[in-house]
Amino acid sequence: MQSLLHPFDVEVPDIQPDYGAPWLEGLQVLASYVLATLLVVVLILLMIAGAALAFRGLASDRVRTWAGENIMWIFIAAAVLGSASAIMGFFVGFDFGF
Repeated sequence: MQSLLHPFDVEVPDIQPDYGAPWLEGLQVLASYVLATLLVVVLILLMIAGAALAFRGLASDRVRTWAGENIMWIFIAAAVLGSASAIMGFFVGFDFGF
């Protein structure tokens, strides 16, 4: 009768995921290359749009119109790509060096 009073005394081992699959490292490298390339492209677009809006004589009216219409979308793309890079770095175990 005493053994039925403590049914929740169970030892559960600490389970750690294994990221040692041979294809997973290559997939992580490929994803990091794609994210880094997209971040650089978005940063260049952001610099072009910001410079076109900040300096009137630097770009034509057409470029300034494009920059004015799309600068918010470029900011959103930069935020999404930066978040995806940070999440990937967190899950992969990226060392920020702090």
